[in-house]
Amino acid sequence: MLEIAVQDRSGRVGVRVSEEELRDLVRDMGQWKGSFLVLQRVPDLPDTYAQACPEDGAWTVEYRDGAQSRHFGARVGELERVAELLTGWARQDADWAAGQEWERIDFGPDPEPAPLELSQEDEQTLVAAVRTLLVGGYATLAQAVEVAEECLVDGEHRPVTREQARQLADRLWLERVAEQRDWVGETDPERLTRAFAALEAAGITAREDFTCCGSCGNAEIGAEAAPGARGFVFFHSQSTGGAARGGDLWLQYGGFDGSPGTTAAVGREVVAALAGAGLTTAWNGEPDDAIRVTGLDWRRRLVG
Repeated sequence: MLEIAVQDRSGRVGVRVSEEELRDLVRDMGQWKGSFLVLQRVPDLPDTYAQACPEDGAWTVEYRDGAQSRHFGARVGELERVAELLTGWARQDADWAAGQEWERIDFGPDPEPAPLELSQEDEQTLVAAVRTLLVGGYATLAQAVEVAEECLVDGEHRPVTREQARQLADRLWLERVAEQRDWVGETDPERLTRAFAALEAAGITAREDFTCCGSCGNAEIGAEAAPGARGFVFFHSQSTGGAARGGDLWLQYGGFDGSPGTTAAVGREVVAALAGAGLTTAWNGEPDDAIRVTGLDWRRRLVG
């Protein structure tokens, strides 16, 4: 599988697609007006992406290589050549761009360094907020920038500019990416994802890091259910934060018919799926008791 995320005109994002899937997406791009593809690395790297779209009977392919001053584009006449270029970029072939005439696209000079102008206490608060988000593992780089920009806002006072937020988020993101390069094998959050995928396949709607709190999650989970789903399980972003800080992961679950019997049955399925993925739980078997995933080493690899 290619270590990329791909977004198409529908807004769907495919993560770690195969080469053939990527080629199919490129071919599909030729069928629809206004279509496009955007490719990012997994994990995402700041100012690093490739993209393509149809234009005036041909195709435009562009890539950015780490800075806006290193943004290049080319006009490509054949769709299969577009597929070849994007696949080579996705594989990180050393010579993927060879044989194509590229032109640098001028987006102006790279931004100047924008150091924070904060008190030590405020800077520590800001850095801690962004790092907590990144350790949780579900945020995109764009969301990290937003948190950095909004963290210290007080009324009309906005002490962190957009560029300061972007540079801080980029730095902390790359630090976390460097940390996760040393992780070997399947991590506990990946075991959790595997268990949730098994539950989803068995008719239990399963969502990770779903909404901000339990009340919102319970109100919105029904809209996520596939036809025929019997019940649900999810954890919200506050629970993610608790697990990232070394605590248990608290799961909300239930049956869509609202009965205690169905809820307890769903709870048993959830516990069994987690055990099958190698995770431990604490639950007394009662439908009104939360399921806790215990003993977690929370190392979730960044993607977005």
